[in-house]
Amino acid sequence: METLFTGGVIVIGILLASIRQINQYQRGIRFTLGKFTGIMEPGWRLVIPVFQSYQKVDIRTKAVDVPDQNAITRDNVSVRVNAVIYYKVSDASKAIIEVENFQHAISQYAQTTMRNIVGEVTLDELLSGRDKIADRIREIVDIETDNWGLKVQNVELKDVSLPPELERTIGKQAEAEREKRAVIITSEGELAASENMAKAATMLASAPGALHLRTLQSINDMSSDQSNTVVYMIPMEILKALEGFGKKE
Repeated sequence: METLFTGGVIVIGILLASIRQINQYQRGIRFTLGKFTGIMEPGWRLVIPVFQSYQKVDIRTKAVDVPDQNAITRDNVSVRVNAVIYYKVSDASKAIIEVENFQHAISQYAQTTMRNIVGEVTLDELLSGRDKIADRIREIVDIETDNWGLKVQNVELKDVSLPPELERTIGKQAEAEREKRAVIITSEGELAASENMAKAATMLASAPGALHLRTLQSINDMSSDQSNTVVYMIPMEILKALEGFGKKE
């Protein structure tokens, strides 16, 4: 009886030591005698000590910060570019078997790809087409890392740093462009106003009495404010006519 009890305790101890927990966001890679023998799904799984081993793989989406990279654009402008890559493990077995450290590998490959892509475009294309360049980087990295069991979901260019002297030049250019647009808008407004005034003058001249009515309306508008002083200019002929009436009387 004691032997059976001891044997039972040993078996239970081995079973307890063999239980491994795989969380929902993980997958386990099981090796038996050094050979890959399957993927462990979430839950409690048995891993026989000595004969078997396993390694957990996180399959959640990860964000990798690609550090600042010095690159030269196609028009020979030196820039510093950094980015963020979002990816997840699509095949846990490949991520462990095909590459030593998939997190480090994808970061290094993204850095090289980003420098190469920046070197294929001009500075204007880089500044105005970040989304296109980011998509191009994503496509290239995704194709290469597919063999590693990884799926690149998105790439975002965070910042593009320019040399200080070039930033000042671009700032002056942008200011000149704003002034140019302001002058054009002002001139277009003056042109529209002059065209409307010409049309109004034509209409007033063509309608009998319209000019006099407009004059009376303007006088009425000025007299509505008591602080205004209105001076009426009367032709000399009218004054002489009034003097003539006074002498006759």
